Amino acid sequence: MRRYPRPLSGCEKVTAVTPVPPPTVASGVVTLSRPRFASILLTASAFALAVVGITMNGWFARSLGSSDVAGLLFLAIGVAADLVALVMPACAASHWQACQRVTAAAGWAVWIMTFVFAVTAGVGFASVNIADVTLSRASRVTAAVTAAQAALSDAMTARDRECKGGIGKFCREREAAVNERWQALDTTAQAVAQTADPQTDAAIRIVAWASHGTLQPTGNDFAMLRLVLLALLPQIGGILLMVGRSAK
Repeated sequence: MRRYPRPLSGCEKVTAVTPVPPPTVASGVVTLSRPRFASILLTASAFALAVVGITMNGWFARSLGSSDVAGLLFLAIGVAADLVALVMPACAASHWQACQRVTAAAGWAVWIMTFVFAVTAGVGFASVNIADVTLSRASRVTAAVTAAQAALSDAMTARDRECKGGIGKFCREREAAVNERWQALDTTAQAVAQTADPQTDAAIRIVAWASHGTLQPTGNDFAMLRLVLLALLPQIGGILLMVGRSAK
């Protein structure tokens, strides 16, 4: 009985190796191919995002410590998690290509844990800073607020002077004027608070204009989208590094 050779699996197949031609040299200038140039850009972007992510997550992790020692320990955890999230995708992909499936799966599992940890830390960093800036802008004193406060103070002085001798017709009128001034001050303060986050207001108007009024997002919708992007983008450096290596 004649035996036929067993077909090779994906990890056992032998592929021909095509030698890579040397870079073209013209007038002393080395020209880079497009894949090589894209790889360099992706790698640079990956490290830039990694630096931002490490700084953000390290700052937030240290702020969680109740003491200096605890803060430094949290800082070390945050930095280590970001470094693992940066290099693990490329390492796991290399093990997968080398048919080391178990090692690659373990690497991706570790990356998922560190990625989730880094994203949650990024959410904390972004939410704290955005809330502080928005509150500072909302509580600022503008010229309109100052004028409304001065008008309220004058109305209260006139009311106290008129109502000193007892409650009468003119005293009630002065009291009504004070109430009007209070409402005017509240309206002015609310207008200032609404302009504390102009990006959100502008994004809502753009979406409504582009969709001809079909989509009417709220300020909370855009705030959540911005928070997710600010926390997510600094953590994709590992994916960019993996793609950059495969583009060489």
